[in-house]
Amino acid sequence: MEKYKRYYPFAAAAAAVLFLWLTFFSVRETEFVLVTQFGRPLYTVTDAGLHVKWFFQNTTYFDRRLRIYNPRPSEFLTRDKKNLVIESFVAWRIQDPQRFVETVGDPVAAEMRLHDIVWSGISAALGTHDLDAILSTTAEAVQVGALFDRLAQSTDRAALARFGIGVVDVRIKRLNLPEQNKQSVYARMRAERERIARQYRAEGEEQALRIRADADRQKEEILSAAYKEAEKIKGEGDAEATRTYSQAYTRNPKFYKLLRTLESYKRILDDKTTAILSSDSELLKIMMRGEAAAQ
Repeated sequence: MEKYKRYYPFAAAAAAVLFLWLTFFSVRETEFVLVTQFGRPLYTVTDAGLHVKWFFQNTTYFDRRLRIYNPRPSEFLTRDKKNLVIESFVAWRIQDPQRFVETVGDPVAAEMRLHDIVWSGISAALGTHDLDAILSTTAEAVQVGALFDRLAQSTDRAALARFGIGVVDVRIKRLNLPEQNKQSVYARMRAERERIARQYRAEGEEQALRIRADADRQKEEILSAAYKEAEKIKGEGDAEATRTYSQAYTRNPKFYKLLRTLESYKRILDDKTTAILSSDSELLKIMMRGEAAAQ
């Protein structure tokens, strides 16, 4: 026994280290720690730092950060009996570690339970909406966002109450149609687009007619104003010409009469004119008698 006495200090130190190892434990900011005694949960430690427990108690660590669960694509039925293939995702985290351990035990089993809750929730939610509320060419008609907001809230309450899980969000990653339904939906979408195109063309034609009518009205107003102005100017010119003629006639009536006669000759006689007049015609007096006729 004497030869083993020198190992006692090392054994005592090892026992002390083991005791400290089993007594103290640390918690990170991203973790929960569940303290159990002989497999029975006692309490949950959420504060980061160094903590103490009895050496015969065990600790189980849980990641408190957000997790993303991607269920496999599933086919659902809308209220108007149309099939949809939906691929969704669920953002969740462990909220109550003690209940989590007692009910599901690990994240894989938790996601299996979560899948059932989300699947039934999506099925029930889509069963209260027509396909037009989910797929539509009009943004205001789509109600799928509010639908999944309500689904996330109801799923969170159900999961937290039963499994200690907190559901942050439930959203759609991809929405598709079964192959047998695609052609009918595409035909309906084409018909809707054609209706909108016809409406746009009709509105364009109506606007074009309105623009042309307004342009024609403006043209008539401009022509009318121009004609009025032209007639006014012409009347003023005729009045001015009449005054000029009157002044010329007053100053020298004989000369005025001669000029007017010559202007008449110029207008009615040219190299192709043939005139048959009597010898005493007023028109031919100047041509026949010259200046004496003018006087």
